[in-house]
Amino acid sequence: MAEALVNTFKPLLGTPHPIQELVLIPSSGGRYEVTLDGEVVYSKAATHQHTTNEYVIEQVRKRLK
Repeated sequence: MAEALVNTFKPLLGTPHPIQELVLIPSSGGRYEVTLDGEVVYSKAATHQHTTNEYVIEQVRKRLK
């Protein structure tokens, strides 16, 4: 998922990458959260379901506008 996010939001020529920082933190039980600027974009711990890269990318895209 990290690779999908970085590759999807490539910077325009001469501009900084829109993702300033991407941190992966290992957890137990396959739980993970995706946050953007401190706001939770997706939480497997909360939903108890896996998601798709496409769903997370769309949620990030909405928040970057």
